[in-house]
Amino acid sequence: MGRFGPDRTARCDDRPGWTYRGLTNMNLEKASRDAIAAHQRSAFEKMLAEMLPANRFYAAKLGRCEAADGWDRLPFTTKEELLDDQRRHPPYGTLLTYPRERYTRVHQTSGTRDAPLRWLDTPASWNALLDCWRELFAMAGVTPTDRLAFAFSFGPFLGFWTAFEAAQRLGCFCLATGGMSTAARLRLILDHQATVLLCTPTYALHLAQVAAEQGLDLRRGCVTKIIVAGEPGGSIPATRARIEQAWRARVHDHHGMTEVGPMTMECTEAPGGLHVLESAYVVEVIDPATLQPAAAGQVGELVVTNLHRWGSPLIRYRTGDLVRIDPQPCPCGRSYFRLAGGILGRTDDLLTIRGHKVYPGALENLVRRFSDIAEYRVTVDATATLAELRIEIEPTPTCGSASVLGEKVAAAIRDELLLRADVEVVSPGTLPRFEMKARRVRIKHA
Repeated sequence: MGRFGPDRTARCDDRPGWTYRGLTNMNLEKASRDAIAAHQRSAFEKMLAEMLPANRFYAAKLGRCEAADGWDRLPFTTKEELLDDQRRHPPYGTLLTYPRERYTRVHQTSGTRDAPLRWLDTPASWNALLDCWRELFAMAGVTPTDRLAFAFSFGPFLGFWTAFEAAQRLGCFCLATGGMSTAARLRLILDHQATVLLCTPTYALHLAQVAAEQGLDLRRGCVTKIIVAGEPGGSIPATRARIEQAWRARVHDHHGMTEVGPMTMECTEAPGGLHVLESAYVVEVIDPATLQPAAAGQVGELVVTNLHRWGSPLIRYRTGDLVRIDPQPCPCGRSYFRLAGGILGRTDDLLTIRGHKVYPGALENLVRRFSDIAEYRVTVDATATLAELRIEIEPTPTCGSASVLGEKVAAAIRDELLLRADVEVVSPGTLPRFEMKARRVRIKHA
């Protein structure tokens, strides 16, 4: 017996051209919890047998464990460790199971909070990611007859490419709109009669705003589904409602990470939650302070192990995302864990304003309820003894009284969030627009 289970000598052929046979299994989505756990344990043992001792990062990390009989005895992996590994062993670090010549794809994180992480994939692990999308598309009700528009720049970020290639393999008509203006993208979406739009929540709203300025009625178009990712807006009720009203289309939230892969989707039957693709991922929810498992139904930090990306695996990766596993069964009948409310925030996003604590998502949900606000920006001035909150709001061209709008927003923040905010109304077109992850919160330090 090996440290993590039976010794295995059979290894997958990870040469170029190898076809991924798939860890994901749509029959597993309605299996018992015991069956899901058994599948995950078997897949994990196979992955460990493949990656050790060749993967230098985990050979050193797991070698320090005295025992691994229980899942909770394995060490966590943090982003700080990965960044440090890539700094010490540039450019890709030591989290590689195979010789570098086997890797054919490179992507990187956005670098919103830290330096970007570079991530390599072999043909086998790339196919595994596409296989994940096959199941995620099914959750959202996407079929080969759909026509998908990808409103992204197609830079080095993983999600665009995996979703596009997976949709092609599914047999969908795929419309790439990289390198185009917003107006040009709108024309393509309408001219080609796209039925599914993929973009960030912020960009879905921006597309709708530009369409209104040009006199285009999106509600008469063919788009019936909008799959959003990159921000938590898809699960924020007010943001979601504005997108659906503008497009007259159903929003499906999705969540994934470059370093982990595409891992969640909102099913068609139950809005406001994300099913985890447990055929390909093991998820835990921990108390970020104690690192112990969070109580059932309580909010905690999402920890992920991918079971299918053998070329660049992650074990017990602390994502920093705050989630809550819904203790109630989903009406769709899937057994997969469902993250109620989607991604609720991040462990490093909590704002403290004069003793009151608030997540940016709560501010967004409040601001987005005002249909006369086109865009907004939050600044926390931490230079004073007590932090001050400033919110800039940009009214829509059809807004009646901008000053009254500012007063209403300030009152709502005071009454509902128990915060005093300095609300400033700025001129139309003043605030930045975002195609990728929006950066609306700024912290001003001393």
